Amino acid sequence: MRHIRVPLLFAFRYLFSKKSVNAINIISLISVVGVFVSTAALVIVLSFYNGMESFILSMYSTFTPELRIEPAKGKVFSTHTAGLKKIAADKRIKSYCEVLEDKVLLQYDNQQFIGQLKGMDPEGLSKQGTENILHTGNYTLQHDSTFYALIGAQVQANLNVPISGIDNIIELFSPRKGASVNSVNPLDDFNSRKISLSGVLTYQPEFDNLVIVPLAFARDLLGEADKITAVEIFLTDSLQSHAVQDEIKNTLGKDFHVKNREEQNPTLYKTIKSEKWIVFFILTFIGIIAIFNIVGSLTMLVIDKKDDMKILQSLGAERSMIERIFFIEGILISLIGGVLGIIVGYIFCKLQEIYGFIRTGETDGSLIDVYPVDIRSEDFVLVFVTVASLSLLVAYFSSKLSVREIGNP
Repeated sequence: MRHIRVPLLFAFRYLFSKKSVNAINIISLISVVGVFVSTAALVIVLSFYNGMESFILSMYSTFTPELRIEPAKGKVFSTHTAGLKKIAADKRIKSYCEVLEDKVLLQYDNQQFIGQLKGMDPEGLSKQGTENILHTGNYTLQHDSTFYALIGAQVQANLNVPISGIDNIIELFSPRKGASVNSVNPLDDFNSRKISLSGVLTYQPEFDNLVIVPLAFARDLLGEADKITAVEIFLTDSLQSHAVQDEIKNTLGKDFHVKNREEQNPTLYKTIKSEKWIVFFILTFIGIIAIFNIVGSLTMLVIDKKDDMKILQSLGAERSMIERIFFIEGILISLIGGVLGIIVGYIFCKLQEIYGFIRTGETDGSLIDVYPVDIRSEDFVLVFVTVASLSLLVAYFSSKLSVREIGNP
């Protein structure tokens, strides 16, 4: 215990006492400020990046199902299996929606566009989250016996089709199964159907080329009597997503893939996570440079206290004890700067979360006008562990190198 208590006492004394050379106090303060600024910057930037990550993912998660069942082989499959019927009856599932998808040619007034057709049950669509999805029009696929379509913003922009009025009918073309390639009339090789529009989806990459129609209409156009391409599942409790996913995998076996939201759009999630870690490592590298100020601070302090160390050596103190004094001194400098940085970083993020004083400068009607923040406890632990680990290494080698200036008694 004495091996720690005595060096700790000297370290505290040297840290807060006035030095004979005023520059040493300034260098020590610069060391604390350097660790403080780098730590606060890490906390703030990670929290702001978490906020942007949450915002970007929220744009995709509103309409993206929590779980999606797809065939392991081929494009379509039959739902007339005991496993799928069991899943559909699960009370934890809020929405079980069968989906039929394929590429189709869209045409309106001699304007053409290749879009992604998505046929789904109108009742299943109403059970999914509808907030912030519709840009204009009505969120409906069927009224009585009349079918309607919802289209993406890019589809509407390329076709220039009006949403309201009687002249808002688009024509859809899909290759007919089993058609002869030697047909005299090429149109005989395609199924063609017309449908009125009810609304335009909001501006999101996920919706841009999408055309949502009733499942019965999609079956008729694509020539699929009873098969589908996927089953989309929304849960009553999103926290049970991983547990339900594992149970569905066990129920269906290897013939199906059961994907969560991250697996449905792996590129987006990987890009967001990799960018966050790139930013973290860049800021950590800057923090390393700031932490290396400890080397200069300890070197100057050793020179200033050289006579004191000679006296300690003459009283029987070993070199290892003197090294521990300056090692603890370096740790104290880092801890003070690191803890203050974490506290100030947290306060700054909390104020931004409450008052939103940092804005993007975007015009009215934009998707975001205040930089979002998402304060996560694991980021604070990560920052503290990173700063502490780097400080331990720097302080250890600094104490070893600095004490070499002191000769043997």
